[in-house]
Amino acid sequence: MNMYTPNSINTTIIKEEARRLGFSSCGVARADFLKEEAEVFESWLKSGYHGEMAYMEQNFDKRLDPRKLMEGARSVIVVSYNYFPPKRQRKDTYQLAKYAYGADYHDIVKGKLRALAEFLEQKAGPLRQRVFVDTAPIMEKVWAERAGLGWRGKHSILIQKRKGSYFSLGILLTSLEVEFDTPFQTTHCGTCNLCVEACPTEAILPGGVLRADRCISYLNTELKQEIPEEFRGRMRDYIFGCDICQNVCPWNRFALPHNEPEYLPPGGLLHMSKKEWEEMNVQVFRQLFKKSAVKRRKYSGLMRVIDFQKKIK
Repeated sequence: MNMYTPNSINTTIIKEEARRLGFSSCGVARADFLKEEAEVFESWLKSGYHGEMAYMEQNFDKRLDPRKLMEGARSVIVVSYNYFPPKRQRKDTYQLAKYAYGADYHDIVKGKLRALAEFLEQKAGPLRQRVFVDTAPIMEKVWAERAGLGWRGKHSILIQKRKGSYFSLGILLTSLEVEFDTPFQTTHCGTCNLCVEACPTEAILPGGVLRADRCISYLNTELKQEIPEEFRGRMRDYIFGCDICQNVCPWNRFALPHNEPEYLPPGGLLHMSKKEWEEMNVQVFRQLFKKSAVKRRKYSGLMRVIDFQKKIK
């Protein structure tokens, strides 16, 4: 296992390859224990803000220390990948979060991260490495801050200066040690509270705390039980994910359309009316979302949310 920095590779080379692969940004942080996050995260769990997501309670130590997630981890390479679409859905219909328009970001970003990992091995020799995209006990947004990519806004989403927040994050843990980036230690939200004020379910609390159990994205993608009646009429037609807090964020005036062909929506999706959504059958669902993250919700789950939305009193 390589535990040193070969002369043939450094942080600059890693970032150049990341850009070549299409990543919008790349940074490197030292794999270490997230001491300052431990108490905050424990308090968040005890408050029950994670709702039904019991998996958040598991692997507590691994979530705070990537060296427990992968033996020999020395560096945390963090990348961001743009998903801001060139065209959006019509406004008078049921809404999907923008990340769900095309192919599943888990697959796209993970594939590119694996290519980056292969590049490192070609340059540095055998390494211990693992890639993660939103499916492992690792705090992507915290590591993105540590790697200098940006800061967590009041809505808890990572914001990148002059780029916005419409990005998926990916992590590459590696036994390779290179020069680390300077952590992003300041926020640039100031007195702006647009995201807090815009959230129709009051999921964003003071201090940048997100009540995930009230977040629309949780209610329409994670919640297995019936959506509580208190949220009827408050989900703004979102049936998978939610972009409300990002839509109002001033930093997203800098958002530029992605260049990923796989993220382009299947024909007709952006123009579907509410009636077409309500009358969609399982065959149409499978055709539209065969590559999409929406398929994880399954046809029955999506239609249950649509049914809840259309019965607004």
